[in-house]
Amino acid sequence: MALVLVGAAFTVLFDGYTRLSARNLETRNESLRAELQRFQSRVDGLESTLGAVADNDARFRSIAGLESIDPEVMQAGVGGPGLGTPETYPLWSVDSTASKTAFAVSYDLNALERRAKLLSESLSEATDSVLAHRDLLESTPSILPTAGWISSSYSESRMHPIHNRPLPHPGLDISAIKGTSILAAAKGRVIRSGWVVGYGLTIEIDHGYGYTTLYGHSSQLVAQRGQEVRRGDIIAQVGSTGIATSAHLHYEVHMNGVAQNPANFILPDQVRN
Repeated sequence: MALVLVGAAFTVLFDGYTRLSARNLETRNESLRAELQRFQSRVDGLESTLGAVADNDARFRSIAGLESIDPEVMQAGVGGPGLGTPETYPLWSVDSTASKTAFAVSYDLNALERRAKLLSESLSEATDSVLAHRDLLESTPSILPTAGWISSSYSESRMHPIHNRPLPHPGLDISAIKGTSILAAAKGRVIRSGWVVGYGLTIEIDHGYGYTTLYGHSSQLVAQRGQEVRRGDIIAQVGSTGIATSAHLHYEVHMNGVAQNPANFILPDQVRN
């Protein structure tokens, strides 16, 4: 009889212990599932952030003169090797639901890691491209050199106001008040600062990459021959020296010695460097 009672008591105690262990295990499993869910939320947030980075990368690559990454290539992080299945996770035998969640989190993290690596390499490539082109961009004429209005456009043949016959006009005439500042259209080195027949007091700048610009009819020269200038530096003042009927700037852009239409090199404020 005593043995029966002891056995019954042991059974009750063991059953209670088992139930308590089961409750504790379920509590731990629930905590694990909640923690995994929090990780999944953070992964979702990272995915959104990488999406914004990808958009910025596309714009940066465009500025750098590079093609955007192909959308299919951008999906390089999907389905990476070695992920297995939820059933292969050690957690599967303990809690299949938690195992599925853990697998999903691992799957997404794998994709995000590979996508982040791809974007890092892309941004590095774009940065190198921008730096390589920066000097060219800074050396390319891109502004209207003085404040005024265009009174005569580039033309291969126009009626000259003084010679009264058709002659090429290889630049822009920008009418402005005498003494108005004339600005360098891009960075470069002044290769002429003095009197030029017909042009009067003239500044000429060599910008490299085949570009040169000329600024004629000045009333006063500020920059000197051999001086290094940056875009926007004051190099002279508007005047009417040389063959001119009124105060204006005669502005020319040459590429490899050939006159170009300066209007093609004047960019909007929000675009130019």
